[in-house]
Amino acid sequence: MDKPMSSPWDVLKTFTDARVAQGRVGTSLPTRELLAFTQAHAAARDAVHEAADFAGLRAVLEGMGEEVLDVRSRVPDRATYLRRPDLGRALHPESRAALEGQRPPVAPDIAIVLADGLSAGALAQVPDVLGALLPALRGAGFTLAPLILASQARVALGDPVALALGARLVLVLIGERPGLSSPDSLGAYLTHDPQPLTPDSARNCVSNIRPAGLEARVAAWRLFHLISGALRRGLSGVALKDESGEPPPDFAPSALR
Repeated sequence: MDKPMSSPWDVLKTFTDARVAQGRVGTSLPTRELLAFTQAHAAARDAVHEAADFAGLRAVLEGMGEEVLDVRSRVPDRATYLRRPDLGRALHPESRAALEGQRPPVAPDIAIVLADGLSAGALAQVPDVLGALLPALRGAGFTLAPLILASQARVALGDPVALALGARLVLVLIGERPGLSSPDSLGAYLTHDPQPLTPDSARNCVSNIRPAGLEARVAAWRLFHLISGALRRGLSGVALKDESGEPPPDFAPSALR
């Protein structure tokens, strides 16, 4: 008989998506919890292997008047991407040449890279983040390179992209490694003065951007303050702290859709 025992810990489920207070039947999980785990695991695997809808994202961004460029890493396919993270950090020579040909005559302050990473579905959060972030950055007087769509990309692919465009800072919005309750989580990594072999300690990260996690407008607010601080002080990473606080009510995404 599969009847779970009641638990005083059940109240914890109202505060988190984490797998807590699952109950038990004898010495095992209840069947419903086991099936839920199997479903969540399958969703996480699907998120890793799903192809990013770059065409749809490009249409949204171009619809708002944004210039968009495509690049790819040196990874030939998804199977190789999972086995060779080093290739996902390296810009394909054809993409490097194309970016250098598009290099603005005046070096931009910021390059923004939109990368599939390990969760292509996480890119669905991008329009809401950029809907708040881009007006704030331009309103503050920062100059931006064309937006970059990067396929089969790791975080560090942003470094050669910024170098090719001559940007002072690179922001990479990328699908995070899926969790069992978060297959759609977007991460944001910013690096001031990116160079080859930039250590991770030189990057700032805002993570868990998704409907059930960090709200897009809050993420954009934090990124705006981190980017402003990085460009003003000439640093990023462990030396740059998030001191943004809560966003004001009028700091809201202007939907790109």
